[in-house]
Amino acid sequence: VRLVESGGALVQPGGSMRLSCAASGFYVTEHPMMWWRQAPGSERELVARITLGGAYSTYHDAVKGRASAVVDPVDNASYLQMRDLKPEDTAVYFCQTIILSQEYWGQGTQVTVSS
Repeated sequence: VRLVESGGALVQPGGSMRLSCAASGFYVTEHPMMWWRQAPGSERELVARITLGGAYSTYHDAVKGRASAVVDPVDNASYLQMRDLKPEDTAVYFCQTIILSQEYWGQGTQVTVSS
């Protein structure tokens, strides 16, 4: 099982981003996919959770209405799109899956929101 995030960048406030999480060794539609983030000096927080093969997703209150997390069975990947980015969205973003109670994490991708 391997997860590889990409798409992190320096973005201006009010901008948007699309992060990718390429999965291998399992199918993204068969297990829950989560997006987390961790800002400097802060605990990791759950940004989005995708379940039921992508049919159901939930979001942290801080990103609700600005974020969309999906899984793509063709790419076997998960994507996190966010708009109206704020400086407080600055963090390293991670994707995660859980298979048979085992957690798997990617290495993370840095998103910095700053003018």
